[in-house]
Amino acid sequence: MFKFLKKHPPKDSSERESLKKELFGFRRCVDHGFPSKPTALAYDPKLRLLAVGNRNGVVKVLGAPGVEFDGIHKEDVAVNELFFLPEQGRLITHCSDNSLHLWEINVREGLSVLEEVQEFSMESNKLKSISACSLTIDAEHLLMGTEGGNIHLLDVKTFQLIEPIIYQDVVMQNVPDDFKVNPGAVESIAVHPLDSNKFLIGYNRGLIVLWDNKDGSAEQTYNATQQLESLAWHSNGEEFKSAHSDGSYIIWSGTDSTNPKEPALTPYGPFPCKSISKLQWKTAKSDPFIIFSGGMPRASYGDRHTISIMQGSNHVVLDFTSKVVDFITVTRADESEGESGEYDEPHSVIVLVEEELVVIDLLSENWPAFRIPYMNSLHCSAITCSQHVSNVPNNLWDKIEDAGAAQMRNLSHRDWPINGGLNTAKETTTKDLLLTGHEDGTVRFWDASTTSMKMLYKLSTATIFSVDVPHPEQNSVEEEEWPPFKKVGNFDPYSDDPRLGIQKIALCPLSETLVIAGTAGQIMVMQMDREERELEIKPVTINIVGDRDGFVWKGHQALEGREGDVKFAIGYQPTSLMQLSPPAACTALAFHSEWCLLGAGTAHGFAVFDYLQKKEVTSRCTLNPSGTSDTPMSRRKSLKKSLRESFRRLRRRRSERRRTAEDKSKTGIEQSPKAEKGATGGSASPATPRGTTPSPEHRPVERQVEARPADDSISSMVRSLYFADTFVVHGSTNPSLWVGTNGGHVYIYNMTVQSDKRSTEGVTCVLAKEIKLRHRAPVISIAVIDGRSRVLPEPLEVLNERVKAPDNSSPHSVVICSEEQIKIFSLPHLKAKWKCKLTAVDGSRLRKVAFVNFRSRSDENYTEFDLACLSNLGNLSVYSLTTLRQQLVASALRREDINGITSFVFTKYGQGFYLMSASEFTRVTLSARYIMEPRCVLTLKEGMRLDPEPEPEPTAPEVEVSPEQTGATEAQVERTEAEGDAEEGGRLEYGSGDIADALNETANDSRADTTIEGEITQDSIRVIETSVVETSPSENLTETTTTSTTVEHSSSEQTTTEQSTTITTQSGGVTISNVDDDTKATKSIEVETKVASERLVELKITEDGDEVISKMAAQQSDIQTEVVPAS
Repeated sequence: MFKFLKKHPPKDSSERESLKKELFGFRRCVDHGFPSKPTALAYDPKLRLLAVGNRNGVVKVLGAPGVEFDGIHKEDVAVNELFFLPEQGRLITHCSDNSLHLWEINVREGLSVLEEVQEFSMESNKLKSISACSLTIDAEHLLMGTEGGNIHLLDVKTFQLIEPIIYQDVVMQNVPDDFKVNPGAVESIAVHPLDSNKFLIGYNRGLIVLWDNKDGSAEQTYNATQQLESLAWHSNGEEFKSAHSDGSYIIWSGTDSTNPKEPALTPYGPFPCKSISKLQWKTAKSDPFIIFSGGMPRASYGDRHTISIMQGSNHVVLDFTSKVVDFITVTRADESEGESGEYDEPHSVIVLVEEELVVIDLLSENWPAFRIPYMNSLHCSAITCSQHVSNVPNNLWDKIEDAGAAQMRNLSHRDWPINGGLNTAKETTTKDLLLTGHEDGTVRFWDASTTSMKMLYKLSTATIFSVDVPHPEQNSVEEEEWPPFKKVGNFDPYSDDPRLGIQKIALCPLSETLVIAGTAGQIMVMQMDREERELEIKPVTINIVGDRDGFVWKGHQALEGREGDVKFAIGYQPTSLMQLSPPAACTALAFHSEWCLLGAGTAHGFAVFDYLQKKEVTSRCTLNPSGTSDTPMSRRKSLKKSLRESFRRLRRRRSERRRTAEDKSKTGIEQSPKAEKGATGGSASPATPRGTTPSPEHRPVERQVEARPADDSISSMVRSLYFADTFVVHGSTNPSLWVGTNGGHVYIYNMTVQSDKRSTEGVTCVLAKEIKLRHRAPVISIAVIDGRSRVLPEPLEVLNERVKAPDNSSPHSVVICSEEQIKIFSLPHLKAKWKCKLTAVDGSRLRKVAFVNFRSRSDENYTEFDLACLSNLGNLSVYSLTTLRQQLVASALRREDINGITSFVFTKYGQGFYLMSASEFTRVTLSARYIMEPRCVLTLKEGMRLDPEPEPEPTAPEVEVSPEQTGATEAQVERTEAEGDAEEGGRLEYGSGDIADALNETANDSRADTTIEGEITQDSIRVIETSVVETSPSENLTETTTTSTTVEHSSSEQTTTEQSTTITTQSGGVTISNVDDDTKATKSIEVETKVASERLVELKITEDGDEVISKMAAQQSDIQTEVVPAS
């Protein structure tokens, strides 16, 4: 009985089930970074809100840091254009399917959210395809130009088209006779700045018409010889500019269309130039601003992505590294509450390019860029790795901020101009960092404490090595001539040397030590410093392979360090450099800041480095002893070794065949070749012939997802390193190093560290034990837990009184996580305690693992350590460290999202980050307590948004009741009222969380237990009981019941009306029972019923506040009935 209980532990108690709700809960929180593939931009100068739409149909509205609203279209469409309804908190999107959508920022449960409220679709033909849109000044109508040349008007209030339609034929009646060609599609619409009834219509082939919508006629007609791209009014409404495809713009008079006021001007001529895609003309007290995109000389700078800003003698060409999507000029006149002044007074330019957002300060000298508080370009260089650091000390945080401020001193010092909305989120008690390693050898420090993800500091490792790095000063000297280029933005997808790529990052916030591992085997140890220093860094080379016979490295060479003293800026500065040989990419990294030891692994082995004394401690090659592999590429030099190994392989195969034959003779069971080989994705369980019964004592063979030969060269890769002070041998605890490889091999080293004489005495490292996992799966994580099932604290945490000292009075255990299984061994005997199979049960494989400290959301004093895992199927799960029982499972990513799965990183308290796209991190949480979501409110002025007209209340149908039924009706009413009073006395209110928990409990009521003890390999069997009720159709009786519930809401009360109709049909006679408003009538008649349509009942559950209301909408069918009196 005791043995059975160990193999099959009891299910969790009800108290544990309640505790799990307080500890665990999966939720997607917020997206960080820059939206992927942006396509549209809009700005509300009154509310100071910025909107960005992208190709995936996502709309993001941002204001002050922390103010963020997200929405996504129901259809798979791209957002072509965005329009804010000024000061209303409303937004119109024009999408790629020729549809228009109205969005509103509404308050739900005390917080503002972005919701789609209306939709309108144009006909999907080429002539009615929308090519240009513009809002009128009063924001009551949206002017829509089409490919066919017509103009449609959309009433914003009703969101429907209104008359009249401005047809191209009507416009062409006033065109001079010399313009005989078709003007083409509507390319641009510019509303008159002073008269909302007048607007410019610009056609593709250069025709421009000033249209008066009030009179329905064209006031002026302008004929430009070049293809039109953009139109822009002067603020006085007396003149405007037109931009064209040849890189020129023309100034026209609003009252005289005979000739331009000035001849066409090509800013970067006289050579052929690219088109000016957009132009804006803003006035100021000194000189007007002319801002346009494009127009560069086609031959010399046709590949540049630019925006030109000209004001008098000041002229700057902003040079971006990605294509310009759109730009908006922000002026004081638009933001003012009253009437706009005489001048526009622009102060900022918001530029949206394909890979980043840039805001230019027009009030400061040299027009610098602002420091972006959100929507940062995380992928300035491709992200290669990341690490999250929780609870950073204030001292280190201030140093990082100071180092970042020194790097950004050339940016604008003005406050961020986009500051709409109110951030209501509470200030975080801890400061968290997200470190990202990049392809160009940089490490960026991000503030992960809030939803904004602001960049704090950038560290470059290229200055340590002899790599040609271009300096911005050199570019500025070469490009001082014409045009006056100025590089802006941070996006730079090019890498100077691929060997600089960062592979692993480790930061100890208490010792302020940072360790960075690169692609060419370089391991850098850095320390924070507030002053600039000149240092000489001499690399320490450690040869992992040694003089192994037959090994030849054909990869890249190691990076060469700079000779002599090198000047390093304030921030993190290198103190020591370890170079692994061969210079392969680092695959595992760990360091102990208290012992000053560093471990790094590659595909060939690992090395331990003492970065205090700057010398090697030990190294080991994990390649096969006979060579790298058995393939012809191994380049063997010894014929004896080759023949000896060939005979050994023959003997092994013979013994395996003999053993297989003996097993078949004993069990009488035939195995398929696929089961013997363990083919990928197939089952390795033996096949049973017909008429035979397998032995009940036969153990089923564990399914293998993929075959792993013992001599596979990939098995030598080191996947995990771990330092721990635990019981490796009998006696007291001592320092140890745990190394896990790709072949399921675990090396345990016993180390001697003299803490009091650390700077003079060396560190010894001796191999103590080894573990070879039978399934030979890669070991991806190792951790030691004490007698209270708590993971050993990180270095210096106990000394700084951050955590309690580990429990060394009771035995420790080690948790070894491979891709296929999770095992717990006791220490120091290494006796298996628990094992959880994953691949053998559901075919999944672990990709990321972390030991998380979960805290209860209601009881702050209760915490427990659990194991958080991410599988290759995209599922997140949590396992208990005591019995490895699964506590939570949730589908977080698509199994096809390889980049998202490989980039996932856990935090210490149950949150996670993964790359949703190349430029966006998505934050999720597995903790019910720690949830990071935007909490913001947008306040509108009274009267800015009219409430919609209330819908008429539904009235219940009247039912005529005969006098004979009055007594029954009154009795029914009394009984119904009594039942209603009883229900109100014991009414229970359920929230959405209760319903979700109930559904989870129902789904997991008969879940399989995959946790077993020791080396038991019996597969668990999932049994799901399903009860099926068979109902035979009755020829004599059919009963149909329809119930409709109507819930009416008001500000003060809630009314619920229920109606029930029951129809019972018999063969001989028909009994009709109607219950409507507590009345009942019964009569025996004969009927002939013809059903016109089937009845469809749909049950919807929606959430309104804290109450969950069930609505059942039943659509009654038309029933034709002929009544015949009964004989």
